[in-house]
Amino acid sequence: MLKYLHIENIAVIEKADIEFSTGLNVLTGETGAGKSIVIDSINAVLGERTSRELIRSGCEAAVVSAEFCGLNCSTVKALNENGISCDEDGLIISRKLSLNGKSTIRLNGQPVTAGMLKEIAKGLINIHGQHDNQALLNPENHIVYIDSVAENSDKLADYYSEFKKLNAIRKELAKLEDDEDDKQRRTEILRYQIEELEGADIHIGETEKLKEQLEIAKNAERISASLNQAHMALFGDDDTDGAVSLTDNAIRALSSLPGDKLQKTLACLNDAKAYLEAAGADINDFADGGDSLGLDAENIGARLDLLFKLMLKYGDSEQKMLDFLTKAKQELEDITFSDKRAKELSDELDESTQRLIKLGEDLSLSRKKAASEFEKSVIQVLRYLNMPSVNFKVGINKGRYTKRGCDEVEFLISANAGEELRPMSKIASGGELSRIMLAVKSVLSDRDTVDTLIFDEIDTGISGYTAGKVGVQLKKVSESRQVICVTHLAQIAAEADNHLLIEKSAENGRTFTKVRPLEYGERITEIARIMSGAELTENLYNSAKELIDSRKQLKRQNGEEK
Repeated sequence: MLKYLHIENIAVIEKADIEFSTGLNVLTGETGAGKSIVIDSINAVLGERTSRELIRSGCEAAVVSAEFCGLNCSTVKALNENGISCDEDGLIISRKLSLNGKSTIRLNGQPVTAGMLKEIAKGLINIHGQHDNQALLNPENHIVYIDSVAENSDKLADYYSEFKKLNAIRKELAKLEDDEDDKQRRTEILRYQIEELEGADIHIGETEKLKEQLEIAKNAERISASLNQAHMALFGDDDTDGAVSLTDNAIRALSSLPGDKLQKTLACLNDAKAYLEAAGADINDFADGGDSLGLDAENIGARLDLLFKLMLKYGDSEQKMLDFLTKAKQELEDITFSDKRAKELSDELDESTQRLIKLGEDLSLSRKKAASEFEKSVIQVLRYLNMPSVNFKVGINKGRYTKRGCDEVEFLISANAGEELRPMSKIASGGELSRIMLAVKSVLSDRDTVDTLIFDEIDTGISGYTAGKVGVQLKKVSESRQVICVTHLAQIAAEADNHLLIEKSAENGRTFTKVRPLEYGERITEIARIMSGAELTENLYNSAKELIDSRKQLKRQNGEEK
């Protein structure tokens, strides 16, 4: 439950420390005193979006912090899943708002995002305000209430999983069943592209090799002349000796000399002759050893032109063209076998449809069973809340299959005897809506694990005897969880276990709001003010005292007070 709330520099609240208790906590105060600011502050520590307008004029930042104790299992689990350390009893949430738009959030001292805070805070507090009354008029929300009563979260998860699977199958099947003419045109294009690329017999690195060959082919005459000239220089011709034969002559001449003084020179000449002969062999190999000088520049150029044209169409390298070919073959195969896949998908669709229908029927049965119990419980609370002739019905009709099932759910009500049941949005008044919402929330609270319920001026449109009944009902709800209620009604305030007054004052041209708990005598004065709004008289004071004392006496009789 919410134990403490600290507010600093939020609107007209410069600084406030509010202590809440178990049971029913009531906040009262004059209009404009700042009751809504307290609710806005609580929303801030629950991760809701906030505006810089909340920051008190003249201040750079504002801080709201809240301390919770007795955490429920779902909250502890959420904290653990998000890596937030906590003990069994304590959680402190702190949020700092700055004029620069930045918000700093900490849970037990650890920084978290607003999204993480909002997810964790779902198990801490539920706030019910006047906007919930309007939400009650929207039939789209009614199915959510019934699913909550039926505890259908697991059934909904199974159904939604199958619903997504079925839609995915439908989408794939629709894609396969596109216009046959388009498929035919695409098939012809793919076959042409595959034939063109396969016919080209592309190899990685071929383009660069062809460029080198083309360069040789274009210079074949000059290369041949240079080779002949080099060969003649080495080996000579019929009229001239070459370097090899001249070196050989030098070797023979030196070999005929006596002594061994020129042996090193002779060895050098022998080596030179060997090198020259090796060079000649290389020249002969280049000239005679293949296609080097027999290349056809025209054929090479034609091949390069073909490759360049294909690159413009399919990719600027051999690898990209081959990748395109692979993808084209795969796409053609997919189209070719699409009929087979379509049959498989059609069978899968039938099976998924049957599963979805079964899951939808299970949801419907669960909702109808829960609706019957819900109707009885809501009627019981409404009759207690001074609607003795009320009749309430949950209309459940089969509709189209959506992500929430195949049911159309709408609340029907007859507020007075002899009136037929009609949609709630057609007949409910403001006061009736407040009581219906309280009845719905009271019934739902039995199935809700959230420890704290906040009712923000849920008493709209009610007064007198009915207001007293609403107060007693809020008190009843607070027996199983903490309730915080912002009210203008004395009958509700009289039920409080903890009565907090929100009051404002002006000092030095600034407005200040304070929140403080009221003792017995102060409660009498405040309830007297609420009852009249006029000057406090002895009769008003006595009436307020009697109202509080009667509630205290009833609590004693019920064993709530010692």
